[in-house]
Amino acid sequence: MTSISTLGVGSGLDLSSILDSLESAEKASLDPISTQQSSYTAKLSAYGTLKSALTSFQTANTALNSADLFTATTATSSSSAFSATTSGSTIAGKYTISVSQLAQAQTLTSTQTQSDTSTAIASSDSTITIQQANGDDPITISLTAANSSLSGIRDAINNADAGVSASIIKTDEGKYVLSLTSDDTGEDNSMTVSVSGDSMLQSFMGYDASASGNGMTESVAAQNAELTVNNVAITNSSNTISDALEGITLTLNDVTTGNQTLTIAKDTSKAETAINNWVDAYNSLQDTFSSLTKYTAVDAGTDSQDSSNGALLGDSTLRTIQTQLKSMLTNAASTSTYKTLAQIGITSDPSTGQLEVDDDKLESALTSNSAGVKAMIVGDGKTTGITTTIASNLTSWLSTTGIIQSATDGVSKTLNNLTQQYNDMSDRIDNMVARYKEQFTQLDVLMNSLNSTSDYLTTQFDTSSDDS
Repeated sequence: MTSISTLGVGSGLDLSSILDSLESAEKASLDPISTQQSSYTAKLSAYGTLKSALTSFQTANTALNSADLFTATTATSSSSAFSATTSGSTIAGKYTISVSQLAQAQTLTSTQTQSDTSTAIASSDSTITIQQANGDDPITISLTAANSSLSGIRDAINNADAGVSASIIKTDEGKYVLSLTSDDTGEDNSMTVSVSGDSMLQSFMGYDASASGNGMTESVAAQNAELTVNNVAITNSSNTISDALEGITLTLNDVTTGNQTLTIAKDTSKAETAINNWVDAYNSLQDTFSSLTKYTAVDAGTDSQDSSNGALLGDSTLRTIQTQLKSMLTNAASTSTYKTLAQIGITSDPSTGQLEVDDDKLESALTSNSAGVKAMIVGDGKTTGITTTIASNLTSWLSTTGIIQSATDGVSKTLNNLTQQYNDMSDRIDNMVARYKEQFTQLDVLMNSLNSTSDYLTTQFDTSSDDS
């Protein structure tokens, strides 16, 4: 029997075109599923966009939800000899400051020099002990004789985290000394150094301020900072002083010439900046809402909506967040006279939902009654206040059990189901087309066989007729 390699050869029919038409007709049933897949994929992406926009707004809301913003102060010094930073609890006022002495760290330097940095000093293994005056436990450092060069001693001390930094100083050609400097300033961080196990190393680097015959000398004395604030004497081991003035950290840079002035003044700029950043973030969030719910009208008689519509048009999750957020922009329970944002210069455009700030009115409110503004915006920081309430809801919306995650999970589940439907139907169509092709092939073979038989019989009849 003759084999058929191309559909229709045996039958003379255009079976390939017929098969293609059948396949196209069947696959058309996949289009509605593909359309749904595209729609739900766009929704999934839109929920990601919504979550990102809410997270950005949450950052600005967290920054504004701070009581310290509304009690912020700024520090101004009349001298470069000192500067200051303040906290949210700092009281405005003026201080007279005089700095007579800066704190400094003790430095010990060996009196003996070495001709190089690699020759061993000790003839036997030894132990270096460093004790600081602050009463901390002494640090002991084991040292082999072979490792007792200047470089070896330096590295052993620096690796021991002993509160002391070691270095090598070249004083002249072929002359090197060892230098030890306390990591911290102040008299409490002065040190004694002793060596056991090798007398040569002890005579080279031993030091005790109360004894004679030291191998090292105090090249820089440990000393405390000394100053007066409003004629009250203060001594501190550090040049950064955070416990002398309540809410103020002083940084000493130099001694002063006579008395100088530190002025602590009320600062509304931090709150103004945070509020404006919050408004910008809120407006950006509103832009995202608008983009995700965009609606484009269609012509009468058109069956489908415009493809430029937002992926979350009519979405209940987004609508819930948008509605609830808008309801949180007032604080009727505020303990101050301020109940609405409009009272401090923040108004809403009813057509867009965007907020606008009147900077002059805002500054005036913060200057005259920053505590009242704080009471409205932050509240008690736990359950009341505009930003506090928003913060609680944002945390809920964005949580792994929140409404956005629930909506996302629902869309993902639907997409998985659609994918399964698509695959099942596609497999069914492929199997159907395969059966059609097999049947068409059998038809070709049968028709080819019949045609061959017909040709044979015709030939036989013609031959028989000629013979007669």
